[in-house]
Amino acid sequence: MNLTGIIAISGKPGLFKVVAQGKNNIIVESLEDKKRFPAYASDRISALDDISIYTYDEDKPLKEIFQTIFDKEKGGQAISHKEDAKKLQAYMQEVLPDYDQERVYGSDIKKLFQWYNLLQKAGELKPEEPAKKEKPAKAEKAAEGEAEKPAKETKEKKTTAAAKKPAAAKKPAAPGAKSAGPKSAGKAASGAKKAPSKTGGTSRGK
Repeated sequence: MNLTGIIAISGKPGLFKVVAQGKNNIIVESLEDKKRFPAYASDRISALDDISIYTYDEDKPLKEIFQTIFDKEKGGQAISHKEDAKKLQAYMQEVLPDYDQERVYGSDIKKLFQWYNLLQKAGELKPEEPAKKEKPAKAEKAAEGEAEKPAKETKEKKTTAAAKKPAAAKKPAAPGAKSAGPKSAGKAASGAKKAPSKTGGTSRGK
């Protein structure tokens, strides 16, 4: 239940909606008669979005209790705050079974149901909007980007491999073509045999 911008002002009956922000004040509008007036820092202002009810375990946010009542009544009005105290307590136990009966007074219960009915009548009971799921979409894009990388890397590897390929890998010579390689190698080998040996300290002829 979204109660953002709904406030209560101590000493003033009903609930108010913040409609504008001034330099030293805020402009509020009554949910009952729609009249607007400024509220100042000196006024004791309570935002309904920050109010919780005592329980024997953890405090329960007011907006969650309102959501329970809204579901119970299928969007309709709750019990009137003018009903007998026992009826109000019995209804309270239905919507919040573990509320702390020692710290939550009868006046608190009356105010809770009064506020709920004011909001319901003014059409201000708005369910929370589900958060937009943007992260999965971003994750999908990231996954797509990662899927593209291997393909790009493969192309790059192929290009690099082609660049490194030896230029000497040419087509074999046609049959009958003369090759100068073996003859040159033979001459080089015979030249190596005729060269005098530099090793050895003395000559056999002497």
